[in-house]
Amino acid sequence: MIEDLDEASLCTVPSPCVRNCCLDEENVCMGCYRTMSEICAWHDAPNAEKIEILVRCRARYTTRHPR
Repeated sequence: MIEDLDEASLCTVPSPCVRNCCLDEENVCMGCYRTMSEICAWHDAPNAEKIEILVRCRARYTTRHPR
């Protein structure tokens, strides 16, 4: 029943995976910019941690692809 769902299960953070999995020399995925440890932790991570991972991914992307 819908009453049994909590807010966290209704608002899950989607995975940033783009199915372009290839790790660089620093063990960072060149598709989503997550580290291997972040990829492994994603499934069980709470939403707040997933958001922190996404922020780090954006920072990695920006560092590697300056405008």
